[in-house]
Amino acid sequence: MGDLFESGNGKAIFTSVNVSSNTVFPTGKHTIQYQVSEDGAEPIYGLDYLYVSRACADALATLITQPRTHLFEKEHNLITSRAITAGVDLTAALDAAPSIATPFPLQGTNRLADQLKMVAKMISVADTLTVKRQVFFVSMGGFDLHDGLLTKHPALLSEVAEAMKAFYDATVELGVTNQVTAFTASDFGRSLIANNDGTDHGWGSTHFVMGGAVLGGNYYGTAPIIASNGPDDVESGRLLPTTSVDQYAATLGKWMGATDTELLELLPNLRNFNASTRHLGFV
Repeated sequence: MGDLFESGNGKAIFTSVNVSSNTVFPTGKHTIQYQVSEDGAEPIYGLDYLYVSRACADALATLITQPRTHLFEKEHNLITSRAITAGVDLTAALDAAPSIATPFPLQGTNRLADQLKMVAKMISVADTLTVKRQVFFVSMGGFDLHDGLLTKHPALLSEVAEAMKAFYDATVELGVTNQVTAFTASDFGRSLIANNDGTDHGWGSTHFVMGGAVLGGNYYGTAPIIASNGPDDVESGRLLPTTSVDQYAATLGKWMGATDTELLELLPNLRNFNASTRHLGFV
C-alpha cells in the first residue's frame, strides 16, 4: 500500500514510518521504512562536533554522504544522506508543532503509549511534511505466554488499552479521528491444550480496530467453539480462523483508497474469496 500511495506524498520518505524496532511490515517493493524513536528522528552522532572539532564533524559528514562508485558504499551513503535530510525535516516540523494536551501515560511506563504519542505528533505535522497517506508501525512484545497466560495477559492488555485510549483521544484533539484507523496484528494465538510449559502457539486470534471511521461495537467474523477436539479444533487445540488476514487487510486497504483491482494485486490470496466476502465492512 505504501508503494501505491507514496507518489501522492510530497516527502515520500514519511509514507511508511516505524516507531518500533526494525521490521519487515512497513517495507514494500519500493517503499522503505523510516525509523524514528519515541523521541523523534534518530540522530547520527558526530555530525555537530566530533572530538570537539567542527572540522572532524565536517569530514565525517563528507565521508558518509558523498557519492561513491562501489555498490555497497554507494547504497550506504544514499541511505545515510536520506536519513540526515529526513531527520532535519522531521525535527524542524516537530519543534514548530504545538504540544498535544491529551494526557499519555508517564514516559517510560508504557512503551506502546510512548510510540503512539510520537505517531500522534507526526500526524499533527502531516501538512508540514506534505504527506496525505501514511502507515505507522508500533509494537509491544511479551505475549508469548505459555504458563503465564492467566497472570500476565491481563496486565499486557491493560497496557494496550491505556495506550490506545490515549492515542484515540489525541486524534480527537487533533480533529483527525475519522482519518486515522488503528488496528492490531499478531503472528500467533494460543492453543486450548497444554504442552510441557502451559499453552502452546495457536492459529486463530481476536483483533480489534479503532477510529472514527470504524463501525464499532460489533463482532466481525464467527466466534469459534472453544472446545478441545471441537468442530473448530484442527489439531492439538489450535482453532481454525473463520476470517483471514487477507480480508482484514483488504477492508483496511479499501478504506485507505485502494481499488478492488489494486487490492487483488496487493493481496494475491484475496482471489480465493468470493467478491462478496472480501471486505468485512468494519469501516
